[in-house]
Amino acid sequence: MPALIVSFLALLLVLWLLGQPYLSAARRQRIRQRPFPDAWRRVLQGLPCAAELPPELQARLQGHIQVFIADKAFIGCQGLVMNDEIRITIAAQACLLILGSSSAHYQNLREILVYPDSFVVEHEHTDSIGVEHHSRQVLAGESWERGQVVLSWHDTLAGATRTDDGYNVVIHEFAHQLDQEAGSANGAPRLPRREHYTRWSKVLGAEFERLCRVASRHEPSLFDDYGASDPAEFFAVISEAFFEQPQRMLTEHPELYRELKFFYRLDPASWLGASTLTSSQ
Repeated sequence: MPALIVSFLALLLVLWLLGQPYLSAARRQRIRQRPFPDAWRRVLQGLPCAAELPPELQARLQGHIQVFIADKAFIGCQGLVMNDEIRITIAAQACLLILGSSSAHYQNLREILVYPDSFVVEHEHTDSIGVEHHSRQVLAGESWERGQVVLSWHDTLAGATRTDDGYNVVIHEFAHQLDQEAGSANGAPRLPRREHYTRWSKVLGAEFERLCRVASRHEPSLFDDYGASDPAEFFAVISEAFFEQPQRMLTEHPELYRELKFFYRLDPASWLGASTLTSSQ
């Protein structure tokens, strides 16, 4: 009898584990169908990144925001008091990256830590000959593989209100999160099929080398020189340009634009002239 009970309990556990993805998907769908709160809408109406979207994408963004806020914990640091403005401003920008899907979400992300301004991070690493190195960096954002994003509220707000300069710390760090869903960030996020990586590697590899050459000569470029640091930073930097300067990117780097259009399943170069934020979902 005890063996039967153990087997029955094990079966229930397996069934529960198998059913979790479906239960989670159903829960998120119910959240998307809720009315969008008026207080949240007022914050959203003040964000150009939302107002520039076509109406159907505005409605999808609102649904994604609702799921994002329900799923993720927001934690204020150094005395920052969390409120709707902070949550919606961050969620709206983060959800731009997953707007091409009606059901996508950041599956590995658990919490967002928000500092009032730039924050100091201490890093330690051991080099190839065993020498330990310690460094301190002042950052506006950071993405961690263990399910956390750290942001400066000052820089987040600046990125939300200025949408044409190619700099957006939220887009940058959440591009890293997408990259990290396939493992350590390396500039090759999860693509639909294995054969897609061949074209991705060819196009992004050539563009990365091009940016490295331009940066080494201190020549002007659409992309921030920081993108020449490594392929992971390159992917994050070009994602900023894709959403903030899409027409210029399409003109100057058409193949790269097409790769990001394929990955994000969005065409931000076509958003100019979109209607203002709709008043109802």
